[in-house]
Formats: sequence, structure tokens, C-alpha cells
Amino acid sequence: MRRFSRRKFLAGTVALPALAAAEALAFEPAWLKIERIRLNQAPRHRFIHVTDIHHKGDSEYLKKVVEAINRQKPDFVCFTGDLVEEAEFATEALNILSQVQAPLYGIPGNHDFWSDMDFAAAKAVFAASGGQWLMDQDMELRDGAVRLIGITGTDAAAFTAKPGVKNILLSHYPSGVDAFQSTRFDLILAGHSHGGQVRLPWYGALIVPSGVGKYQLGMYETHAGPLYVSSGIGYFYMNVRFCCRPEIVVFQL
Repeated sequence: MRRFSRRKFLAGTVALPALAAAEALAFEPAWLKIERIRLNQAPRHRFIHVTDIHHKGDSEYLKKVVEAINRQKPDFVCFTGDLVEEAEFATEALNILSQVQAPLYGIPGNHDFWSDMDFAAAKAVFAASGGQWLMDQDMELRDGAVRLIGITGTDAAAFTAKPGVKNILLSHYPSGVDAFQSTRFDLILAGHSHGGQVRLPWYGALIVPSGVGKYQLGMYETHAGPLYVSSGIGYFYMNVRFCCRPEIVVFQL
């Protein structure tokens, strides 16, 4: 058996945390992942979920995200909130999002409200794409085969699933699913959690914001239907990610 000297052991105890810190600070925050989820055997619709952009002026990164979306050639794109934290960055973010080559459908997140960004500008950009900015609204697309429901809080449970179509609920807050006690959707999309940004193996997120509940990251089977919580694109407070890469999610339904 090979034996390690005390010097090598101590070097390892220093090197491993340093490598983890480099991963979390220098590489993973912009290491975009394309997650793919197929929800049935014969899908008719291909769309992308993107969330929590938190644009702060890094236009090259957001352009990279848009290019990745366009390479997937989706039928439409769903956005579940937090475009910016400061209203001054909203115009630039919307200008870049306008380059998405598919209809954009989306809802605001808590930071969009707090920043007092111009929702009229968001509505105009999303409408120009062939989509819609949804404020506690629903709409049908894909020749009536898909119905999107966009809610702006955790208690907008007035909407119910419509028979004969694929009902997709957009909710910024993952815990919004708990408000629906008597209806079931084909899919629920949420963000807000960022996956915690820093996750430890076999433990999960170190910390998540309120409005997340037990739905930190990934796919959950809930009483209201399958829920997917995305790790999002941007960051809040610190530009750090560990075991939680930013992502766009390609769904086939």
C-alpha cells in the first residue's frame, strides 16, 4: 500500500479547498448547462425554460444564453421571472432577449417588482416576439394545444386546468404549487431558488430564499402536477456557484 507523507497530506488539504473555490468563483457561474427533459413518448411540443437572469450589465454572458436558446430551435420559450435587480439594466436585458428566435412567454419575479422596472417595455418585447408577458393571465398557443398560465405570486390559485390541452403553469415561486389544492397541471415551471447556488453533495443547498419550501432544484412530483425548479441563469448577492451550474432547460411535451 502506498503511503502518503504528512507534507503531501497537508498539501492536499490546502489544494482541494482552493480548487473548489476556483470552481465556485471562476468557472461554474458562467458554465451554462443545457438540461433536457422528455415528458412523454411522443412529444408534440419542444420549448425552453429560462429563469432568474438577474442581469447586471454582463451583456456578453446574456448574449451567450440567447445563442444557446436559439441553437435549440424551440417552439417557444418560458421565462419565470427576475430579469433584473435594478431597473437601469432592464432595457439592455430586454434588447438582448429580443434576439431570441421564438415566441417569449413570461412572468415577473420578486426582483422585477422591487426594482420598479417598466413592465410595459417587457410586454412590448415579449409581444414583438409573438409571445406575451403574463400577469395573472392565461393564453392558448400552438393552435390551442398548449395553455400557459402565468401567476405573479404564491396565492393566485383562481386558475384551473382546462381539459383537452396541455396546461403549463408559470410560477416564479416554487412554493406557489401549494396554493393549488383541487387542480392538476401537465407541468409547472418555477425559479427563484437558484438551486441555492452553493450545494453540497448528499446535503443540497446551504441556503435558499423564502418562497422555495421543499422544492430546491430539479423535478418534483406534487399534488398539482410535475414541478420543475430551475437553477436559473444569474446570481443574487454573490457571483458564486458550486455543484449548481446555471442552466436552460429543453422540454419535450
